[in-house]
Amino acid sequence: MSLLNAWDCLCCVVYEHVVAEDELNWPRLDLMVLKLSYHRASPIPLEIEGFTPDWARDRSLAEIEEFQVFHGNQSRRLGEFFSISGDASDQEIAFEGDLSGVHYIGAQMKAGRIRVHGPVGRHTGSEMAGGEMIVDGDAGLFLGAEMHGGQIHVRGNAGNLVGARYRGSDRGMTGGTILVDGNAGNEVGVAMRRGLIAIGGSVGDVVGFNMIAGTILVFGTCGRRPGAGMRRGTIGVFGLPKPELLPSFRLASQFQPQFLRVILKSLAARGLRFDASLLESTFSAHRGDFVSLGRGEILFRHSCGTSAT
Repeated sequence: MSLLNAWDCLCCVVYEHVVAEDELNWPRLDLMVLKLSYHRASPIPLEIEGFTPDWARDRSLAEIEEFQVFHGNQSRRLGEFFSISGDASDQEIAFEGDLSGVHYIGAQMKAGRIRVHGPVGRHTGSEMAGGEMIVDGDAGLFLGAEMHGGQIHVRGNAGNLVGARYRGSDRGMTGGTILVDGNAGNEVGVAMRRGLIAIGGSVGDVVGFNMIAGTILVFGTCGRRPGAGMRRGTIGVFGLPKPELLPSFRLASQFQPQFLRVILKSLAARGLRFDASLLESTFSAHRGDFVSLGRGEILFRHSCGTSAT
């Protein structure tokens, strides 16, 4: 593992330790929270791009209700779809309801905290630069796409293209942390540059496709062609059966990476559940993809440790 990638991982872990206790006790009683209850579910998609804690912080409830959103191709008021109460001065927002048809929640967020009590739609946390987001439900496509910083924790499943680039872009996620307790779809971490993605369940095909750097950990299984075209970075796939690697990967070593122990302990502190014997396991590292730069690595568990779950 390169020194740059190891440093990125450890920076993510330090941030996780700082916010772990706050997440478990959120919202804090001493904070003012802006509450939005979704009361007008519709088959027509609703896009609320740009509505973030940093935008709402210094605005009155009347101003917040006038925030312009897109309902299909029509510009509408935020207050037409949400019952809004509370105070945004502490940059804390709580959403309630089935928001699976509401897209771009927390997109371009720079600071503050969002918690969603329910599922969310596409592009949640896309281009996010800072702050935290907790989703007590499932997330749609493009979760954390082209994310630059901050943290997203999804307590359910996620769709395709977690932390990935948009079509036509050259880089996906460039920083921050994405945690998904359940499963995720295809193309997780496409063209990822930096940051950490941890999936508690399984993922689909081509995880880490064209990955530039960063870390992806999958505690279940994965589909076809993991790491195809990756240049640098680390992909860990810890479930069975192991996927078949492309012939452009080569077995490099078997070892117990200390950086992985640090990350795993941090993830356990955040409530991500996995087999505790991973902390003492030996891993086989496969170097590749040699059709590209060839400095990436894919880790599989080689032997189990002595710890019990």
